[in-house]
Amino acid sequence: MTAQILDGKAVAAHTRKYITEQVKKRYEQGRMPPGLAVVMVGSDPASQIYVRNKRRACEEVGFHSIAHDLPEDTSQEALLAIVDEFNNDPRIHGILVQFPLPDHMDSNAVLERIQPHKDVDGFHPYNLGRLAQRRPLLRPCTPYGVTLLLEHYKIHTRGMDATVVGASNHVGRPMVLELLLAGSTVTSCHRFTKDLQAKVSQADLLVVAVGKPGVVQSQWIKPGAIVVDIGINRGANGKLKGDVEFDTAKEIASMITPVPGGVGPMTIASLLQNTLYAAEHPQT
Repeated sequence: MTAQILDGKAVAAHTRKYITEQVKKRYEQGRMPPGLAVVMVGSDPASQIYVRNKRRACEEVGFHSIAHDLPEDTSQEALLAIVDEFNNDPRIHGILVQFPLPDHMDSNAVLERIQPHKDVDGFHPYNLGRLAQRRPLLRPCTPYGVTLLLEHYKIHTRGMDATVVGASNHVGRPMVLELLLAGSTVTSCHRFTKDLQAKVSQADLLVVAVGKPGVVQSQWIKPGAIVVDIGINRGANGKLKGDVEFDTAKEIASMITPVPGGVGPMTIASLLQNTLYAAEHPQT
């Protein structure tokens, strides 16, 4: 058996096309385009790539985009002042502060300074709380992207036994909430989990988001399971790979996401979707 590939690149292109059409309708109605402000502090190479891709995606769909690239030694007060400026700007519907921030900044304070209805990353405690209460508004982009990908392929997760490996605030934990919202029975695995193999082997749907290649061995995967690999790791040869060994896992799973080209493009598509939602529902 060779698994069907869940092509995030193609699904993201489909999503962007829909968003472009909605932006065009706003123009035709005389309404302003969705506006996204992206703020980056410092010069982290990975962050630079992510931010560049986000800005390019905004341009492609017709968003109004503003960029602030700040030096590493920017004070927290200066960053908060910029956030406040965008909070009060009616042309800006979404604010994204790229993480990680320099060590001298309090990431939680910066995150909570963003108005919840402009928090298009979906990380504000208000938005995470709404998701936990099964009343989502703006949703964390990567887990939301996984949900959109599964929905596109008409994968009905209600009643599935799902295992999420990784419990970060930005990916693993909200992924658990997304799957609970979809009706799955969810097992959350983290660094204190005992017998990870047993938890993985029972999963109809396996989501891995650790950032460590080989953290899940292919032979642990339940035959016919759906595997979503969120991990992105750069090998010694410079090539990107996931947390799961793709070549062997695809011979066991029924469906699998590739790395790259799987969840990554869906994360940016979800950011665009959140920004469009924020523009259509201001002050929600």
